[in-house]
Amino acid sequence: MRQIVLDTETTGLSPEAGDRIIEIGCVELLHRKLTGNTFHCYLNPQRDIHEDAIKVHGISNEFLQDKPLFEHVAQEFLAFVKDAEIIIHNAPFDVGFLNAELSRIDQPAFKQHVKNVLDTLAMAKELYPGKRNSLDALCERLGVSNAARKFHGGLLDAELLADVYIHLTRGQDALLIDGDETSHDGSSAVRMDYSAFKLPVIRATAEEMADHEKLLDEIDKASGGKTLWRQSSSA
Repeated sequence: MRQIVLDTETTGLSPEAGDRIIEIGCVELLHRKLTGNTFHCYLNPQRDIHEDAIKVHGISNEFLQDKPLFEHVAQEFLAFVKDAEIIIHNAPFDVGFLNAELSRIDQPAFKQHVKNVLDTLAMAKELYPGKRNSLDALCERLGVSNAARKFHGGLLDAELLADVYIHLTRGQDALLIDGDETSHDGSSAVRMDYSAFKLPVIRATAEEMADHEKLLDEIDKASGGKTLWRQSSSA
């Protein structure tokens, strides 16, 4: 499966109020592996950046003066994400800004260009209810190093989120052993795919079933007829 991990930086918090995207960063995953294929650009938003936003991402108005407009990179960007599953942290925020930019150039909404959008913030809230689930908090919780992150940045955050996503969904790959990984003793592991392996079903014999019923009778007698096994079987 082809997946694109995406992050944006913006002039502020509200596309409805005219805030614009100033940076887009994307990294590609193929079968849950980073391919090294990326998309990254800075954009001239044609408006000033809020001071609070500059404190978050460190991008100045002066830096963006000679950068392209969104309309100049839109086709390349849409070609990169086309038909992929998109992974975003707090997806409604980024998708809202992307929709606003696409609307300005008479393009369909973002989700019409891609296979679907997966929100890792929603995933994290289900896995860790009541806990902080920012990207920084997840990096700390999952052991993903973000030592190089002094400011938020589209490409850097996309790369961090890719690692976070793989950690969040590691259970999906639990039966796959990668050949490029090494065990604790330094030896290489051979990649084995057990997804097509079918476990044999060994049914109890008549004698084993009779012993089982006898045991249940004894439990029933001792518990006053409160054997949970039989209650669940008759439900």
